[in-house]
Amino acid sequence: MRRKKVVHIVTRLDLGGAQQNTLYTVEHLDPARYEAVLLCGRGGILDAEALALTRRTPPVRVRFVEDLVREANPVRDLAALFELERMLGEERPDVVHTHSSKAGILGRAAAKMAGVPAVVHTFHGFGFHDRMSPPVRAFYLGLERAAARWADALVFVSKANMDTARSEGLGAPEAWELIRSGVRLSGLPAKVDREAKRRELGVRLHTPLVVGVGNLKPQKNAEDFLAVAESALKRVPEASFLFVGDGPLRAKLEARALMKGLQAKVRFIGWRRDVPELLAAADAFLLTSLWEGLPRALVEAMRTGLPCACYAVDGVRDLLVDGVNGFAAPAGDTARLADSVAKLLADPGLRRRFGDAAAAAIGPEFDIDGMVRRQEDLIERLTADSA
Repeated sequence: MRRKKVVHIVTRLDLGGAQQNTLYTVEHLDPARYEAVLLCGRGGILDAEALALTRRTPPVRVRFVEDLVREANPVRDLAALFELERMLGEERPDVVHTHSSKAGILGRAAAKMAGVPAVVHTFHGFGFHDRMSPPVRAFYLGLERAAARWADALVFVSKANMDTARSEGLGAPEAWELIRSGVRLSGLPAKVDREAKRRELGVRLHTPLVVGVGNLKPQKNAEDFLAVAESALKRVPEASFLFVGDGPLRAKLEARALMKGLQAKVRFIGWRRDVPELLAAADAFLLTSLWEGLPRALVEAMRTGLPCACYAVDGVRDLLVDGVNGFAAPAGDTARLADSVAKLLADPGLRRRFGDAAAAAIGPEFDIDGMVRRQEDLIERLTADSA
């Protein structure tokens, strides 16, 4: 039986949920039924992991699109469009599956230009948001509306994003699918020597520890992570805050922490590959994102049994119920979020109650292998229709 060729396209392989799940998908599609190909921009932290897949049996083919870059660049974006069209013409896939905003728009356009029979796009959040100026938001929303017409299926990772698509007229509801951004549930909570892990981090065993995870870019809004930590520390001065992640704002944030005399209490520790272990060694999780698809780190934190305090944005609202399995505050309300964190750190019983409820909220629909199987089901339906 001929294997169906599935090409996944993502802008760049940064260390984020969309990129990690795309890599996992191309690695774990049933090799007896599917030939997986990955097209992506060059220069991501996960490039080496992608190239390692080319050496397995059977291999995943990885091709770098030299002009596919994160930054808006009309000349390079147009070049990337034609580069993608050429590559898809050479690959002749049965299905193209795009991820992220830039690759989603260019990839869907290129797929239609190349005559690909079936096109899928996953929204891991949106390229437009309410904090943009109205003309800029309208421009990006217009691009997404156009690109939605070039896809045979639109996949959402959260119900909140589906609600946004409905209100903004993104595609036809009959083309929508809800497939959660998955994590390896069997590995959570991670088995860890809590004392040893804390010693490695420079945190005492009985010190209340709050962890955050994400790219240090405007979306993840780590400025508010620092502000919440500063306020909570006035009430729980023995606490420690760690932000796991890196990005263009790191130097600015570290300088601000130093200026406020918080450098020993609020630390930015860069990217780590042991996030599940760090979560298992923590007492609470803090997320101050301004917009989200479905935050993978929040899913991991909740499954670990951590009480979470977050801004109630987008996919966070799918998971977190204020006062039931954590605290959810309006975006930008640092005072309320700091009060929530201080309450968690001061009350071990509340932490246990919220943590147990959080773990129970992350069911089988969030399993990463189930995510891949759902995608395979979608491929079969789309290719049957095209046949």
